[in-house]
Amino acid sequence: MSAVSSPKRTIEFSPGQPTVLIGERINPTGRQKLAESLARGNFGVLLSEAQRQVEAGADILDVNVTIPSGDEPALLREAVLQLVEKVGIPLCLDSANPAALEAALAVYPGRALVNSVTGEAHSLEAVLPLVKRHRAVVVGLPLDEHGIPGDPGLRLGIARRILEAAVQQGLSTEDVIIDCLATAAAVDPRAGAIALETVRLVSQELRANTLLGVSNVSFGLPGRAAINACFLGQAIAAGLTCAIADPTDPSVVQTIAAADLLAGRDEYARRYLAHYRRTRPR
Repeated sequence: MSAVSSPKRTIEFSPGQPTVLIGERINPTGRQKLAESLARGNFGVLLSEAQRQVEAGADILDVNVTIPSGDEPALLREAVLQLVEKVGIPLCLDSANPAALEAALAVYPGRALVNSVTGEAHSLEAVLPLVKRHRAVVVGLPLDEHGIPGDPGLRLGIARRILEAAVQQGLSTEDVIIDCLATAAAVDPRAGAIALETVRLVSQELRANTLLGVSNVSFGLPGRAAINACFLGQAIAAGLTCAIADPTDPSVVQTIAAADLLAGRDEYARRYLAHYRRTRPR
């Protein structure tokens, strides 16, 4: 079992335990108001999005502040400082920029989740030492210099390589979460099946923690909420540990509660019943 933490809360995760929900909404891609406010150095929209997700049931908040021409190290550092003060749950620092990760990790008063490292040599060499130095947990993307493999077995091989590199850096395999890479079913009709099979392989053969960016699978299609909910339920059945999703969509938290129950991750239906009591019509 591994864990991430903030000064007020610790979130534990491991295969077979209740699914951890990582809120996806702090990301300026496709969110004009958030992007514009960050460009002005204003964090009000970011904090509002954070609070909405916490109230909706997020366990961890993904924090991405990448904007064109933005000073990402300064923005991510300030975002972390403000979120730690205003929000009680742990943070996932989402950046491909090692300098931004270093700046944020240096001020984070807990154990952060870092998103992410890939199977590329330069990424492993730049990110894993940061993760080790700051006692963080890291998301591993099973892609390399050749891109994202379309075969689950190839993704498994890269995931194994990431885990081996992490161990060489002195990390535990429990402190690596493999993102099994959901891509758009509108582009590749097998995208969902490939991601689900990767979750199964990583869970069963590597005994590793797994993650999916759930909404990626429905990109470009109508009726996205139904697609996302179905995909999320199937992924939990396949062994998913963590889901990056929108907790303000009621179907997300409801699906996790029901799927965890049916997957045997919710003893005596305690979490499901707590969710039902909290959300049932008055």
